[in-house]
Amino acid sequence: MTNIAIDKGITVPVALGERSYDVRIEAGLLARAGDLLAPIARGRAMPIVADENVAGHLATLQASLDAAGVPHRAIVLPAGEGSKSWGTLERLTDELLALAVERGDHVIALGGGVIGDLVGFATAILKRGCGFVQIPTTLLAQVDSSVGGKTGINARAGKNLIGAFHQPAMVLIDPDVLDTLPARQVRAGYAEVVKYGLIDDAEFFAWCEANGAALLAGDAAARTHAIAHSVAAKARIVGEDEFETTGRRALLNLGHTFGHALEAEAGFSDRLLHGEAVAAGCALAFAFSAETGRCPAEDAARVAAHWRASGLPDGLAAAGIAAPAARLVEHMRHDKKMAAGTLPFLLANGIGRTYLDRTVALDRVEAFLAAAG
Repeated sequence: MTNIAIDKGITVPVALGERSYDVRIEAGLLARAGDLLAPIARGRAMPIVADENVAGHLATLQASLDAAGVPHRAIVLPAGEGSKSWGTLERLTDELLALAVERGDHVIALGGGVIGDLVGFATAILKRGCGFVQIPTTLLAQVDSSVGGKTGINARAGKNLIGAFHQPAMVLIDPDVLDTLPARQVRAGYAEVVKYGLIDDAEFFAWCEANGAALLAGDAAARTHAIAHSVAAKARIVGEDEFETTGRRALLNLGHTFGHALEAEAGFSDRLLHGEAVAAGCALAFAFSAETGRCPAEDAARVAAHWRASGLPDGLAAAGIAAPAARLVEHMRHDKKMAAGTLPFLLANGIGRTYLDRTVALDRVEAFLAAAG
């Protein structure tokens, strides 16, 4: 486990050659963001794209930009997964064009993963690519989706099937904004924190077992440590495999193949949040690994127990999914990772020992899900 000193501010570099950028993590950073953004604004207006849930944070950011002399315009979109759509993308790009955004300009994404994914994709295609800055306001976005440059929208066939790799110019993370986040959203983000321990860091998973309750209760030190450690872990993996070509970055999808199928069944709605689906998906991946002899049963049980202790679903029933196994597998067939009719699965030999398996037969997965349901 990488040890990260928790001081007034933490900077985690994402090393990607010409596309490198820093992730700045600091309590109260939102109120000082203008000073960091002024150099890249170049005197130009910076559009801010936010959702309806972050009005208070938007006002704080606007005041910060005003103090730094940075012109700005706000575009407020509906909150929720439904905004990751063609319709909202069209509305957003039209509004950005109406603001005369140039290729050298930067658009600010202020909000959770939906806003970050949507703004990232819009800026990737607007005038063949302009800049953007991530200011994530949910724990899930802070530890996962704001870092790494995966952007996109959903399609009828599945989640994130239309998108592009487009790295931000910088990421500004203020842990204090989580004070206004509903407890359910904090828990959902925590699932992505735990994921880093499950992938390749058993020591960090043990830290989560010992400190997760404090983090969820709002402990500032635990929260900041978890964010910084998670960002550093993702930055390391992204730096090794930016475009998911070697298989290394694919490890970040732990829980997502099962989880996306559950989200699709729930209609990509608030009935099942993304982090909740990831938690259930991780539990299913470990349970499948244990059932097929890949992973010790006690490790799978330990993972499920931590989800339960954290108020997160540990399987189909807890996620409120009662669909036939065949329908869940059909959702998986639309996964963007399908290649030559084969779907790679993230499975585990144990906690901290996740690997990519391209040999899993979907009929075997269907039988497992039928029994699990």
